Amino acid sequence: AVAEQEKSWRPAAMAEVESDSDAPPGFNAVTFAGIGMVARMLEPQNLAEPADWTALVSDLEPWGEVPEPNSINSISTTATDRGLTADLSADLEWSAEFLPWGSDGRLRARAKAAPKGSRVPSGGYSWQGTDLIIIRPKESLTSDAAQEVARALEADDMAAAEDELRMAGAVLGLYHVRAEAARTTPPDPSRWNARTHWLEETLHATFLWRVKYSKNQPCTLSLSDVRLSDISGDSLRIGRPRLADALRTHTCEFPAMRDLASLVHDLSRIHHSLSTSLELTPLRSALIDGWKSTAPEDWTSDEAFYSHRGGMAIWEYEQCLLDVLEATSHQSGAPEPALSILTYVKAYQKRMFSNRTFGALSVMAAFFGIASLVNTFPPTMGEVPIPIACIALSYWLNGVYKRMSPPPERPFTDLGR
Repeated sequence: AVAEQEKSWRPAAMAEVESDSDAPPGFNAVTFAGIGMVARMLEPQNLAEPADWTALVSDLEPWGEVPEPNSINSISTTATDRGLTADLSADLEWSAEFLPWGSDGRLRARAKAAPKGSRVPSGGYSWQGTDLIIIRPKESLTSDAAQEVARALEADDMAAAEDELRMAGAVLGLYHVRAEAARTTPPDPSRWNARTHWLEETLHATFLWRVKYSKNQPCTLSLSDVRLSDISGDSLRIGRPRLADALRTHTCEFPAMRDLASLVHDLSRIHHSLSTSLELTPLRSALIDGWKSTAPEDWTSDEAFYSHRGGMAIWEYEQCLLDVLEATSHQSGAPEPALSILTYVKAYQKRMFSNRTFGALSVMAAFFGIASLVNTFPPTMGEVPIPIACIALSYWLNGVYKRMSPPPERPFTDLGR
């Protein structure tokens, strides 16, 4: 059995309560409760000998390519913050990754949609439609984008960091091209805002953020959580969901912009953890530009990035809330840089609210111009200049309002000052 202290995927500060969930043979159903949060998980009971593996998967439904259960010669396990990992030795070396809180049901679709060369599960095991284990040939240790970016930051090598980040963004964009072809549905702003509301309410946030969202952010086979460590060269790794997905299960689908925000926020984590003189803004710009170079055109448009309608900013805000949610479940202290970023949210929102003055003036000018034309129809030559001037002023003010939208490459900590 896996020792209790080794179960690092569990929310350490939440109390284990009696579970009312069913579990397949060889698994325990466990439930954890905290203030406003519940996390349900399925954990393997014993996994020390090859026979344990055979018994464990006997009642599960296999999919894809998996090793023959009776062919396993040896097994060793490692605990991670996303679940247990078992190294299986048979005719080949395999890695079995357990999903304590399952997946959102789209893991296999993501693997199928991933570009050629991506490191995706070859198969796995499910129970009652929920993926419990994913299997992949054991990967040789290679350098990933997170390591390469960290080396460049520590050496204050901006050119190397930007090159690595552009490549990482391009790899994510290539995945989204395939995801667009596989599945695209309309945006879901009501559920997105409801999810943000739950996060703010659960975390007793002192700020609220609701947006209408751009129509250029349709739902797709988003990765849910993607880190720079998932990218190596031109290869993308499809992995396990994060703990936040157990604390707040998905009730909707998400746009590709959320994946980009996840990757950009991961860059912020790395930048914050290292001693470097390099500014964050050009690094973010390189990552975003890399994604724009390969992702679907509509999804990379100015309209999609328009911060007054959410843009990337609202999704980066959500990433910060998810970091705080996980830290709260562990009582592990303030997660940085998420907490520092959140302190600038009110100032960021205040700036956008001030920008709306130009939007309101634009609407008023258009109203006066159109109303004048209607009231004087058909207008004389002497009556035309005033309404035309109002409409032209409205057009100009609307352009000013759009240009005042905070650019995505600038972090909250800059624009919130």
